[in-house]
Amino acid sequence: MNDQLDPNETKEEGADDAVIGVAFKYSFLVIVLLAFVIGIVWFSMRADTPIEEVIERSTIEAPKELDQVRSEMPHVPFQEMEPLGFTHFNGARGEKLLPETMGAGVAVFDYDGDGVQDLFFANGIPWPHDKSSEKPTQTLYRNDGNGNFSDVTRAAGLDKRFFGQGVAVGDIDNDGDADLFVSALGENHLYLNQNGVFTDVTKAYGASGDEHAWSSGAGFFDYDNDGDLDLFVCNYVVWSRKLDRDQNFTLNGTDRAYGPPTSYGGTDSYLYRNDGGKFSDVSAEAGVHVANPATGNAMGKSLAVTFADIDGDRYLDILVANDTVQNFVFKNLGDGRFEEIGTEAGLAFDSMGSATGAMGMDAADVANDGRLAVGIANFANESTSLYVQQPGDQWMFADMANRQGIGSPSRLKLSFSLFFFDYDLDGRLDMLQANGHLEDEINAIQPSQHYRQAAQLFWNTGVGKSRFVAVPGDKLGELGRPIVGRGGAFGDFDGDGDLDIVLTQVAGPPLLVRNGQAQDNHWLRLNLVGTASNRDAIGAIAILENDGHVQRHVVMPTRGYLSSVERILTFGLGKNTSVAKLTIQWPDGSDQVVSVNGIDSLLEIVQP
Repeated sequence: MNDQLDPNETKEEGADDAVIGVAFKYSFLVIVLLAFVIGIVWFSMRADTPIEEVIERSTIEAPKELDQVRSEMPHVPFQEMEPLGFTHFNGARGEKLLPETMGAGVAVFDYDGDGVQDLFFANGIPWPHDKSSEKPTQTLYRNDGNGNFSDVTRAAGLDKRFFGQGVAVGDIDNDGDADLFVSALGENHLYLNQNGVFTDVTKAYGASGDEHAWSSGAGFFDYDNDGDLDLFVCNYVVWSRKLDRDQNFTLNGTDRAYGPPTSYGGTDSYLYRNDGGKFSDVSAEAGVHVANPATGNAMGKSLAVTFADIDGDRYLDILVANDTVQNFVFKNLGDGRFEEIGTEAGLAFDSMGSATGAMGMDAADVANDGRLAVGIANFANESTSLYVQQPGDQWMFADMANRQGIGSPSRLKLSFSLFFFDYDLDGRLDMLQANGHLEDEINAIQPSQHYRQAAQLFWNTGVGKSRFVAVPGDKLGELGRPIVGRGGAFGDFDGDGDLDIVLTQVAGPPLLVRNGQAQDNHWLRLNLVGTASNRDAIGAIAILENDGHVQRHVVMPTRGYLSSVERILTFGLGKNTSVAKLTIQWPDGSDQVVSVNGIDSLLEIVQP
């Protein structure tokens, strides 16, 4: 989120006859000078001044898979599925309190172990000073396997009332059931799943956090590779209703508006180590507290987190998206400690050296060349960032959003969720981001902005330069409908092998769309089960090879904004009717080569 937006300014031009006469008299000189200035400007615009341009021209070469590039964008209409009946509640009553704009996390996961993907929505409640009779709760929907959902919230024990924000899914006790963590404004909540019924174990596990904190994105991962899942929880800003009201934010000089995060103090996030039946807060000793060097106060204003093994040492590193302050990269040192190196790694700022209004994020090998790309969704008038790992140095990234086709199309959008997935099953990861503004009257103040904004889908062409192309609205179906987008996740809801999408919106119903692709492309879905590693296999890497092309997918539910995607891995095979080689790299350091005897199916792989 950025500072207050100003209305467009206009300039008036005029000149009297005397000035015009002088201009004509010296017209030749003016033309010469003007041509000279234009030449300088043209040369400056062509100069490779941004850091990423210099790096890209000197080091980045076209990946080998370019010999088979689809020349035409596929038509994949997304069809709306049956409405669920859920409507997100944000508590807004006209006071314009900042938390009202920021929620709507969603999780796609199999809560009852029947092999199909269900849906959980975080939800808000009325403010304590609001005497409303409304009683919204967190909400769980069970999938019958065909994409038909039924509300099972009460039966599952999740009809809980608090100001929910983000969702994390993980099997914290390795019993085969997916457990839930829900971040909140106020105390957080941890639910242990026992055969499809959830029990609140927040106090027993020590996972509630500070009752005055505002927690946001969260995720489970095994940072010490001891076989159980630990938990990282982002905290946003230091906030209270009084602080918010005292600021008296406005956009038009009269009416109250939602304020920017720059007006609030920073916070520290939580790192919880799983000690078997309880969590221990090891945040400070592990090194994930970052202080502002100028003030000594906490720097972070964190909204999203994901995890990636950046240097290939089998230890997951932590990437954190911060709103209006630098992003963090916590390098896992392998001994229980982390070192923050975001600036040195090139991920802290945009290509101009500025902090952005970072919301959601994801990390993946989008070029199928073994190099990691980190996408970060940013505020309006800030392009989405795409940091690409540079050859020869795993700890150096450059923002290639402009050169990769994402920069310009994303600039005007206010983007929240962002994730990579292969929507057309051609073997290349595409990118989707959910968009939506904070102010419902923003268009009257800034004509280029709209409260409801369509999601953006970027097709991966396979070309190294301008890799991504924005899919036009007429090829999106219902996915192109403008909403107040926030959270987002994907999963195969109807069992046909391709990936469907759910996008949440603040104070509105989610947009649930079925993938209508009909490209005759083949696929393979993998369910990895850890034994020596954590049972969910979070952090495991599946490497699929065909005809010299290599895809690398990581088991990583924590992606996007406040949300969790399905744990199952989906590989698009294109026209291939077999798999040449499949290797699983388990977090504990072991490798497993798996024989694939059939495609267009789900394959369960248990760690030997």
